[in-house]
Amino acid sequence: MTYTIQQIAEALGLTAEGNGALTVTGVAEPQSARADELAMASTPKYAEALKDGAARAGFLWAGADWRALGLEAAILPPRPRFSMSALTAMMDRGPGYAAGVHPSAVIDPGAELGADVSVGPLAVIGRGARIGAGSVIGPQVFVGEDATLGEGALLHAGVRIMARVRIGARFIAQPGAVIGGDGFSFVTPELSGVEKARQSLGEEGTDSAQSWARIASLGAVTIGDDVEIGANSTVDRGTVRDTMIGSGTKLDNLVTVGHNVVIGRDCLLCGQVGVAGSSVIGDNVVMAGQVGISDNLRVGDRAILGGATVVLSNVPAGRVMLGYPAMKMESHVEAYKGLRRLPRLFREVADLKKAVSKASGND
Repeated sequence: MTYTIQQIAEALGLTAEGNGALTVTGVAEPQSARADELAMASTPKYAEALKDGAARAGFLWAGADWRALGLEAAILPPRPRFSMSALTAMMDRGPGYAAGVHPSAVIDPGAELGADVSVGPLAVIGRGARIGAGSVIGPQVFVGEDATLGEGALLHAGVRIMARVRIGARFIAQPGAVIGGDGFSFVTPELSGVEKARQSLGEEGTDSAQSWARIASLGAVTIGDDVEIGANSTVDRGTVRDTMIGSGTKLDNLVTVGHNVVIGRDCLLCGQVGVAGSSVIGDNVVMAGQVGISDNLRVGDRAILGGATVVLSNVPAGRVMLGYPAMKMESHVEAYKGLRRLPRLFREVADLKKAVSKASGND
């Protein structure tokens, strides 16, 4: 792909600076950019490395003195990181899957494929499955019985969409994602040690051997439009009702969403987040890496949970939380500062005790 700087600027709704006829074939970091690449130097710090590369054009920041940086052309977005969304979409060469239906794909006669659907090698599409127009089903993908995918879906290699899962338009699943596996639901004939420990806050536990009976998952998974699921992430089906994920929500790699969970619109769940069964997550919630949500909890709209936060009780809307157990971020920071001061405090107390002891001995 080859674009002029003028073409790129117009696609981003911006104005090209300098030689707009200059062409580039891709983007690169400033220190390694070739003469035919657009250098991504969106801050003055990154721009310092332009001298180490051969770029003639740069993707900079509003007000940047591109001439002083030795460039012939530049694009100066007011919010560079946001403009990167459209820029990278232009430069994306796609997943590399061939168009059409591969002869090794297994498609049940009762499945319905929309116009221009591509199906890769060794993919399996079950009876009654419905695939929306323009979707790409990668190699070794499984789409189960009566599952529904909206238009423009992209299922990368090895994705599993289980029976009766319903997914909206423009869905993206990265390699190895599993949508609609059974929930992790087991129960004992008598009150279990886990239940006793929970009710007694740890005073009681398991006092006898117990066997676990499996609770079947009768529900499925319902996912809205414009949702993305990361590599090797899992979303379990519900026990009776569906597990649900709202439109615009994005899950990173290695995220686990338990049975009956409801996640709202436009949420971000970063790597290794785990949401236990039957919890409800509001709209626009952000969970940083390794956040854990216990079962049957509610996290309010617009809450932000910092890395490795463990939520053991409900979180109000708009709250910023951190720590284990989760608390207001400012409270956690103050507590951590106090923790770091403890060694000095211990030394001071020890010195005071010695001083008091000496004074008492002199008396």
